[in-house]
Amino acid sequence: MAASVQQGFSRFHLKPAVEQVIRQVDFSWCLEDPVVAELPGDAPFWIVRRETLDQLLSDQAIQAGAKRLSGVEVNDIRRHGDVWQVTATDGRHWQGRAVVIADGSGSPWPQRLGLGAKQPQMATTMSVRLEGQGKLSDGTTRFEFGLVKQGFAWAFPLAGGVNIGVGSFIGKQDADPEQVLAQLLPDLGFAADAGIRQRGQLRVWNGHHRLDGDGIVVVGDAASLCDPFLAEGLRPALMSGCEAARHLNLWLKGDSKDLRGYSRSMRERWGESMAWGRRIAQVFYRFPGVGYQLGIKRPTAPRRIAQILSGEMGYGDIAQRVIKRLLLQRN
Repeated sequence: MAASVQQGFSRFHLKPAVEQVIRQVDFSWCLEDPVVAELPGDAPFWIVRRETLDQLLSDQAIQAGAKRLSGVEVNDIRRHGDVWQVTATDGRHWQGRAVVIADGSGSPWPQRLGLGAKQPQMATTMSVRLEGQGKLSDGTTRFEFGLVKQGFAWAFPLAGGVNIGVGSFIGKQDADPEQVLAQLLPDLGFAADAGIRQRGQLRVWNGHHRLDGDGIVVVGDAASLCDPFLAEGLRPALMSGCEAARHLNLWLKGDSKDLRGYSRSMRERWGESMAWGRRIAQVFYRFPGVGYQLGIKRPTAPRRIAQILSGEMGYGDIAQRVIKRLLLQRN
C-alpha cells in the first residue's frame, strides 16, 4: 500500500506492520522485455503483513475503548425499531444504533441488506508464501504481464520471505494459475512446485453504489472497493473505514440526519477515479501486449502508477489518453 495512507492515522503509526519499503518496481512480459522503474522518493510503497496490520488496528481500537469478540459467526442482522439486532450461531445477540459491515470479499451481508453492488464482480487469485526471497531484492517488487490471461502476476518481498500470486481481473476465464506459477517461480529462484497454493477471490470496484443505509455502512472489500486495474485493496479499505467512522460520529451526535455523506465521500474520493480505472482495465487486459508496449514501457508510466497508488493522481487524469492510445494502436 502507499505510504501516504499514514495521513489518515494521526494518533498512531502504521510502521510496526511494515515489512518492506518498496522503491523499485520490476515489470516483465512473459518473463522477458524487462522494465525497471525507480519510484520517486516522495511516493514509496509499503509491504505490510496483513496479520500484523490487523492486530495493530485491533489493539489501537481496544485502547480507544472498543471491545473485541473472537470466534463469533453472525447468522442474522436485522433492523428492529430504532436499533440493529445482530445474532450469532451460538445464540448470543447484541443490539446497537449502528452496524459496520467489514467482513471482506466473501461477505453475504451487503447483498442481503441492499448495500453495494447487486452483482459483485469477482477477481480470482492464487498465491503462495515462501521462505527466502530468491532472486527478488529487498525494496523491489515484481509485476509480470503476458503469462496471465486478463490479469497479471506479482511478487512482493516480506521480512524473510516473499508473497507470489496470480490474479485475473475481467471475464470468467480461468487464468490457469498453476501453470503460471510453474513458469514464474523458477524465474524468481524457486522450485516450480514450491509452497502451498491458496485460492481466493476479490470483489473489485464495478460501479457507483449506495454504501449506507439506516444506521448501517459497508466498508473495505465487502463494499467492492478493490482497484479494478491494479487490485489494490488496502488503501480503499483503510480510507473507507476512516470515512465511515467520521460520518457515523456525525450521525450519532445528531450533526447529520443520515449516513449518505459516507457514500458521497467515497464516490468523490475513490469511485470517480475507479470508474476510469475500470475502463482502462477493460481495454488493457483485453489487449495486454499492446498495453504493455504503449503503457508500461512508456517513460512516464512508472511515475504515473506511483502517483495513482499514492493518491496524488486519479485514473481520470490519464484515462482518456491511455484508452485512446490503446484503441488506436489496436486498430
